[in-house]
Amino acid sequence: MSNETAFPPTLMPDEASPDWFNKADNAWQLTAATLVGLQSIPGLMILSGGGMKKKWAVNSAFMQLLILIAGAVLGRMNFYAWMMFMGLIDYSGGYVIHLSSGVAGYTAAYWVGPRLTKDRERFPPNNILLMLFGAGLLWMGWTGFNGGDPYVASSDASLAVLNTHLCTATSSHWVGLDIIFFPKAYVIGAAQGMITGLVCITPAAGVVDGWAAVIMGLCSGSIPWTTMMVIHKHSEILQKVDDTMAGLHTHAIAGSLGGILTGLFAKPNLNKLFFGDSAHYIGLFYGFDDKSRIGSGVRQMGVQFAGIMFVVFVNVLTTTIICLSIQMVVPLRMSDEDVEIGDDAAHCEEAYAIWGSGDRHENSFYPSSVNAAFELPVTTN
Repeated sequence: MSNETAFPPTLMPDEASPDWFNKADNAWQLTAATLVGLQSIPGLMILSGGGMKKKWAVNSAFMQLLILIAGAVLGRMNFYAWMMFMGLIDYSGGYVIHLSSGVAGYTAAYWVGPRLTKDRERFPPNNILLMLFGAGLLWMGWTGFNGGDPYVASSDASLAVLNTHLCTATSSHWVGLDIIFFPKAYVIGAAQGMITGLVCITPAAGVVDGWAAVIMGLCSGSIPWTTMMVIHKHSEILQKVDDTMAGLHTHAIAGSLGGILTGLFAKPNLNKLFFGDSAHYIGLFYGFDDKSRIGSGVRQMGVQFAGIMFVVFVNVLTTTIICLSIQMVVPLRMSDEDVEIGDDAAHCEEAYAIWGSGDRHENSFYPSSVNAAFELPVTTN
């Protein structure tokens, strides 16, 4: 038997990279995908785990490992119900990720119910430095999230990356509002402003000019701040739903704002770069500049608002159906006793062992290890 028939032929370099295969585009997509992975795992996990109360650090990071909307129901949702829930919902897109996750999370929080009263009144982060580290990874990873959308290493991808950083940096003036009204420069405020900036620019990153990205950052750092720090605190209706990580403001409102501003500032020639046709995609601002296309600009704004209403309706409906369906199988909410304990009750694990040589606290509600729960008692003669 000849070698040709005994073994598969070896691919030569020119066969592995044919003429139609663009190495630069492929390299950028691999890089962008890696950055997005870094954004989610470990970025989002560390941000959430550090920003939660100590007793929920493990559970929060674990839940964020599986899907974005976990932030709304942290600190009381039954983990088994969560595993079923995350398997029934998936998001991928601008409105589809951020507006959807904010609305779906808020709806799920309504059905799961609030945290314990004392937790709602005082819920300090367990590790601010860890939270900042996660926020930094999230920001860095967003470069691939927005820059990877064109699927090629193009000028449009470069513009998306630049606009992402411009908007996010500008949105961090959230801290300035904290200083004016509280007056302290809160690290948590800096992280919130960063997140709203990233969310807001996502639907617009590759189709607006840099100056528009700065304006969007000014809006994303002030409008969600107002809804969260002023309107929410004075609204009895909003306070009835316990949205642990404020996803309604940082994702739903910031995402809606980004979509609306995209409809205002989308530039025709940049739309052509991304969509291949600028005839049907023009921001209202440019419609006023070109009198013959005002109708197209108005139409685009209508599309943006219609998109918001559609996403909100679909997510409220489907999330409600999913939650009620899961509730027929397992409880959506942990018992009050388990909610009082936290990670130790949910996973038999704790985030930090700050006593002895890493041993569990002697008053721990559960055994010192999962295996210990199955050990037979030792008997002596």
